[in-house]
Amino acid sequence: MKINLKLVEINCITKAVPGLCGFSSMGKSAGVNKGQTSKNASASTSIPTKGPINQTKEGHFSITIQVKPGAKVNSITGISEEAVSIQIAAPPVDGEANIAIVKYFSTILNLKKADVSLRGGKSRQKTVTVDSSTGLSIEKILEMLKSQAE
Repeated sequence: MKINLKLVEINCITKAVPGLCGFSSMGKSAGVNKGQTSKNASASTSIPTKGPINQTKEGHFSITIQVKPGAKVNSITGISEEAVSIQIAAPPVDGEANIAIVKYFSTILNLKKADVSLRGGKSRQKTVTVDSSTGLSIEKILEMLKSQAE
């Protein structure tokens, strides 16, 4: 007896052959429901996050920050699940605050300015990216930020 495996595989996925693929009935409770993946499908690998710090697919670290420019001193005012809140002494004029943010994070993390970049333009919510070649981890970055928090 010759079985076409591709046809059986397709029928298993679409539930057209109950019993053959382990489905006892055609109801929703048996097998794979719409919008779900089968038990044998490989799960996508997600990189764990630590609050406002994520690791990109390329291995870089992205830190979500909330900025308050024009403060008296540069400091971290808080760390939440959503963002690291910072205040920067530089005014939000001609990109001065953005330059100060890069300098501040490179100082906190003991890195060269070239290892730190910034996205967010004129928005107060920005993303600081730390190069993957720095040898840091999410835990180490979080620890360094917490040590500087007021």
